[in-house]
Amino acid sequence: QVQLVESGGGLVQAGGSLRLSCAGSGSGFPLYFYGVGWFRQLPGKEREGLTCINEWGNITYYADSVKGRFTVSRDINRNTVYLQMNDLKAEDTAIYSCAKTESCSPDPADFDSWGQGTQVTVSS
Repeated sequence: QVQLVESGGGLVQAGGSLRLSCAGSGSGFPLYFYGVGWFRQLPGKEREGLTCINEWGNITYYADSVKGRFTVSRDINRNTVYLQMNDLKAEDTAIYSCAKTESCSPDPADFDSWGQGTQVTVSS
């Protein structure tokens, strides 16, 4: 079973940057065999799909809310997918999670092996 672990969250001022990591571990295929998506969620709200990088390394979409500010990438040797977040805003405050999929989409139902999430807090 592939396990995903997020890290890199924290407290940052508006306009600042953070880089989140989604590291794959455990038995099974390495992460680059799958699509990996990033999502975020506020308490009481549904998960919002932010972006997804497919098994060929192609970025399939960015949500309008993060387009031009967030960048997804991967390091095959480190079995890790990253989310670089620039020009952060207070409304980006949320729990950020990654998950894997056979087919990239913004729908969380298409993903499994969710990580535990990492908190991002942006102060204004």
